[in-house]
Amino acid sequence: MTRREKENLRTGLLFISPWIAGFLLLSVYPLVATLYYSLSDYSVLSPAVFVGLENYRNLATDPIFWKSVYNTFFFAAFALPLGLLVSLTLAILLNFDLPGRGIFRTVFFLPTLMPMVCLAVLWQWMLNGDLGLINNALRPPLDAVNALFGTNLTPPNWLQEPVYAKWGIIFTALWGVGQAVVIYLAGLQDVPRHLYESAEIDGANFWKKTWHITLPMISPVIYFNLIMGLIGSFQVFAVPYVMTEGGDGPERSLLFMATYLYQNAFDYWSMGYACAIGLVLFLVILGLTLLATGLSARHVHYEGN
Repeated sequence: MTRREKENLRTGLLFISPWIAGFLLLSVYPLVATLYYSLSDYSVLSPAVFVGLENYRNLATDPIFWKSVYNTFFFAAFALPLGLLVSLTLAILLNFDLPGRGIFRTVFFLPTLMPMVCLAVLWQWMLNGDLGLINNALRPPLDAVNALFGTNLTPPNWLQEPVYAKWGIIFTALWGVGQAVVIYLAGLQDVPRHLYESAEIDGANFWKKTWHITLPMISPVIYFNLIMGLIGSFQVFAVPYVMTEGGDGPERSLLFMATYLYQNAFDYWSMGYACAIGLVLFLVILGLTLLATGLSARHVHYEGN
């Protein structure tokens, strides 16, 4: 390297040194510390004692942990695709040049500005079995069905019955699709108009234009929302924790991996065990992200490719 190149390198490293320091302190160190403490018996109040893979062996035989894993995967398996479908549908509808479009865009985005605790309290009342808005809307059609067929159908007690508890949290998650809608709308603005005009000349209808033009052109945006939704759905914590005043729910039907991690760390003071759960959760998210990236590689079309 010439003297000039060395000076440029030194100057460049100096400018990015705050980012490097932040990356090392806030990303690399926590990950390494988590790995170390996951191999230790650590309660925060006393020094860590190295125990090897004992925490992971306990995880393998912990039925509560596996219950949290099942609940987390169940939530992600339904909340993620439903969120992608609803947000994409709303974005396509809001992309039409209709009167009041700006108002509707604002209305769908506003719920994302609500703090998680307020969101949880709001939906806790909406899902209330006796006084909730959702059940009050369900009673008239159910009463009509009961009168017609002689059945005895009643609205579910969403947060008190294990069968319906996770579905209540899934419906709550759909409340926050406004952020993904805005991202989709930004992607839809970049779709060239002449592609639609050419398709219309060839006789393509709305569905064919959506399938063959819109979706391929915004595939990078779909992929981005997929990955962000995947990460968020496996880290669900605040809403079920507040709604159930502890995060378990009936028969632990709302105990997610993030909640179980929190309980072990701050309720039971078993920080080493909590770090093991956290590392497993990290590996699960990383593995699913890599899997989604590999499976979607040939379906995501970037500009110029």
